[in-house]
Amino acid sequence: MCVVKTGSCLGGGTSGPGFTYPRGYTQLMSTTHGKAVLDDLAPLTRDLRKAIPDVYDGFRSLHGAAFAPGGALEVRHKELIALAIAVATECDGCIASHARAAVKARASKEECADALGVTILMGGGPATIWAPRAYAAFCEFYEAAGS
Repeated sequence: MCVVKTGSCLGGGTSGPGFTYPRGYTQLMSTTHGKAVLDDLAPLTRDLRKAIPDVYDGFRSLHGAAFAPGGALEVRHKELIALAIAVATECDGCIASHARAAVKARASKEECADALGVTILMGGGPATIWAPRAYAAFCEFYEAAGS
């Protein structure tokens, strides 16, 4: 949630029982942390990928090796680790990407919440802001997949 100053013609908004924002302020809240983030990043990524294709090819190869099935960890666990790291690094595109991939790899809401709980322990205060965004992104993809 973000509170921002707006034009002076706006009256105060409300949030919760008995709370009123001061005149000239309003609440902004992003309602999506999944698909919309990926959609916003897609054209930017496409442009940079055209400029440095070898770098992206190398990254794609590394990504494929790291998430290859058949290792000691199941792909869904690897994706939940990546999601936790995305929270720790406060990377919205990483959160959206790995939330989507974790759903595709059949991670459950309970597994996601559990992984994010460890992230909060290790990441402290900032993780209490980014972990809920990650969980919202996961749930957005989870529900879209009909899981």
